[in-house]
Amino acid sequence: MPVPPLGTHVVAEFYGAQRLFDHKAGGEALRRAAEAAGATVLGVHAHDFGDRAGFTGVAVLAESHISVHTWPEHDYAAIDIFMCGDAKPHQSLDALAQFFMPTRQTVKTIARGQVDAFHAIAVPS
Repeated sequence: MPVPPLGTHVVAEFYGAQRLFDHKAGGEALRRAAEAAGATVLGVHAHDFGDRAGFTGVAVLAESHISVHTWPEHDYAAIDIFMCGDAKPHQSLDALAQFFMPTRQTVKTIARGQVDAFHAIAVPS
């Protein structure tokens, strides 16, 4: 039986997004997104670039992290969610979509740490 991956990495792009300026509200959205996934929040930091230039934020989790980078001039947010264990990263994505309200989004999901695949590779002698 194959071993499940160690974690799931969700990379999303939000186009036509809103709420791209308020780093305090964005930080709280990261916290809510982590809680929606059942993750344990160790800390949240969001930095405002000022002059309506957007913000960047990260939630450090026991299960890994969630980050967001916003470009208000393009109505765009880049989302990165990496979680292991029983956390459900797609539920974090849903919570962030509710906050940023994109008109369009792209999502890529990557299985990380497929250690059984690594061990199955035959090494030439």
